[in-house]
Amino acid sequence: MIINLPETTTRAINRRLVKERDEGGAIALGRVLNLLIDAGAHDPEEAIAAANDASREHPCRVIVISKDTKQRSATLDAQIRLGGDAGASEVIVLRPSGELDTHLDTLVMPLLLPDAPIVTWWPFDVPANPAEHPLGAMAQRRITDTSQVAKPPAELRKLSEVYTDGDTDLAWTRATLWRGLIAATLDQPPYEPVRRAVVVGESTHPSVDLMAAWLAQSLRCPVEVERLKDAPAITQVRLERASGDIVLDRPDGKTAALRQPNQPEHRIALPIRQLRECLAEELRRLDADDVYGEVLQKGLARIDA
Repeated sequence: MIINLPETTTRAINRRLVKERDEGGAIALGRVLNLLIDAGAHDPEEAIAAANDASREHPCRVIVISKDTKQRSATLDAQIRLGGDAGASEVIVLRPSGELDTHLDTLVMPLLLPDAPIVTWWPFDVPANPAEHPLGAMAQRRITDTSQVAKPPAELRKLSEVYTDGDTDLAWTRATLWRGLIAATLDQPPYEPVRRAVVVGESTHPSVDLMAAWLAQSLRCPVEVERLKDAPAITQVRLERASGDIVLDRPDGKTAALRQPNQPEHRIALPIRQLRECLAEELRRLDADDVYGEVLQKGLARIDA
């Protein structure tokens, strides 16, 4: 169900939500968190679809801010999505114009579920300092996505300078399975130090930089990054040890081959992770991701050096 509310107010939106709850039963109850999505001037539908899918695991109230690019006076258009149009959540799409766009915190505050954690997600543009952004300052967790910006590696370095506990980036989440597989291989004998690591991947994909930074910070070894144009994200990680190389290779973006000394080759399904999977993973935790913070602040510096 989609309810359009042109030229409205947050009070009117709340009244309509209460009305729908009274008429539809517990349609607006049982939410575990508030998810704020700042889509800027971009089309928010892809982000809303990902949030709807993730909400099946994390029922939440989703508040989407989609900037109205028309030159108008201070006006608020809104849309409420419930039921099949909202997954297991309830979605409120706000389209502020004029000076309303400069006071996003006061705009969303009346719509927040009380006593529920707040997560803010920027699916497109990355703010200069997520923790100081009006929507980020009120959140326990702040999610950016540097893969959507023009210069992802440079944006990661900027985020490293302003990192605050609670920050994370979906480029880090996209590399979770790679990190898990590499960590599992190093937990097996022989327990030898890694002399050098090599990460191969798409030339500007931020997951490549974060994977290399994680290896540099965790293994304290030299890490080389080989950048390929038009590659499907990370394509290979190679760890060089005295007994032979460990190689995790995924040239097609779908299936990986794990090769280790004195062992048969293992084929592993390792498709590029979808947006909804990454978002759902990040919504599972509301505490600070200390490993990400260390990799961002210290690991990147190691590979840059």
